[in-house]
Order: sequence, then C-alpha cells, then structure tokens
Amino acid sequence: MVEAVQDAGVVVTGAGGGIGAALARRFAAEGARVVVNDLDAGRAEAVAEEIGAIAVPGDASAIVGDARDALGGTIDVYCANAGVAFEDAGAGEPLDERSWALSWDVNVMAHVRAAHALLPEWLERGRGRFVSTVSAAGLLTMIGAPSYAVTKHGALAFAEWLSLTYRHRGLKVHAICPQGVRTDMLAATGSAGDIVLKPTAIEPEDVADALFKGMQEDRFLILPHPEVAEYYRARATDPDRWLGGMNHLQRKWEEVR
Repeated sequence: MVEAVQDAGVVVTGAGGGIGAALARRFAAEGARVVVNDLDAGRAEAVAEEIGAIAVPGDASAIVGDARDALGGTIDVYCANAGVAFEDAGAGEPLDERSWALSWDVNVMAHVRAAHALLPEWLERGRGRFVSTVSAAGLLTMIGAPSYAVTKHGALAFAEWLSLTYRHRGLKVHAICPQGVRTDMLAATGSAGDIVLKPTAIEPEDVADALFKGMQEDRFLILPHPEVAEYYRARATDPDRWLGGMNHLQRKWEEVR
C-alpha cells in the first residue's frame, strides 16, 4: 500500500473504461476516496457504483471544481488520464484539422487546465500528486498518428515542467508511458497499432500496478513496458539509427494499409 493513498481524495479522468477504470479500481482498493470521471456519464456511473466511488461525468478539462466538492473540498491525487487517438497519416495526406484540435485539447490542454486549478491549493498545503497518462509515444513516437504522437510529447513535456518547477514545494508528478494496452483506444490506432502495439500489449491492471510501484519508489517516469527505457536510450544516443528503424516500421505499415 502507498501510505499517502489511504483516505486520499483521488480524481481519475477518462475512467469509464481501460486504464482509467483500472486506476480508479486500484485507488479504491487501496482505501482512497475516488471520483470517476468520463465524458460518457453511463460508463462513469457504472464504474463508480462497482467500486463505491462518486461519478462526476463531463469534460475532463472542467471538472476540478465539481470533483473537489464531491470529495468534501480536497483533491490529493489527480490522474489526468483522459485521452484521444486517431490514425491520421499526416503530411502528404488530407489534413484532419479536427483530430489535431481535439488531440491538443484533450491530450495536453486538459492537463494544463487541471494543474492550473489544482496548484494554488496544493502549493499552499505543500503537497499534491499529479499523475499524467502519457504513452510511450510521448517518449518515442507513433507511426500513422502524428496528432497523437505530437500531443503526447506535449503531455510529457508539461509533466516534466510541473515536476522540475514544484517538486521542492511538495508536488509529486508521475508520467505513465506504456506501449500497447488492451483498451478501446488501442483499437482506434488501426493497422499501425496492429504492427507496433498489439504484439506486446498488456492489461490495464498492469498499468495500475506499475503506477503504484512507481509511487512507492517516488519515480517520475512510469514504464509498464520496461523495454521502452532501452528504446528511449537508443533514440537519444543514435537518433538516425532509431529513425531508420521507425521508418522500416512505417514502410511495413504502408504495405498493409
């Protein structure tokens, strides 16, 4: 058990299924008071009823106030988990402005807005925990999904900025960066996901386990797929070789599109 989780007020966005539901279940099992958020009210309510939590459906960008009220005035842990993914091939293909705008709003700005609403109280108290569900795409990239890859880089950059700016004032930040996870979002990655993600996909519960282990060890970067650390190291030390390898996957994907 992570000591700070017992009786803590926890918010999990995008928790109507997948990783979010697994995080909500795990926090509830560890004794936290949990708010389950999802844009789909029915799914949020179903998970909340299952685990004895409180459903606060709605846009993840604007639920901090309602979630705080539901928890009796205090949020201790905020899991910015809601996200969107599209297979949108990018340059050379018709530009899908909608997927870019929605990806930016959900995958990055929802985190920024939540932190803006949470930080004054957390800094005054000298403690708070912000959990960002990023993706290995934020450390690496993802073929066939430029809006996803770029905005997940943004989500990681924002989490890093929060940590380096406020860790001496009691803020703990964790960035979860899995590869494939067996969720509805994995299906949304289409044929690119079939090639890159599905072969090593894990269960959402494995992601929750990795987060709790990372919280116990007070680690920023949470890697449910440990091999991502090696890929990240290779990307940093020999970017041309790494890009060549990714281009090989790109060409393989183009053959099956």
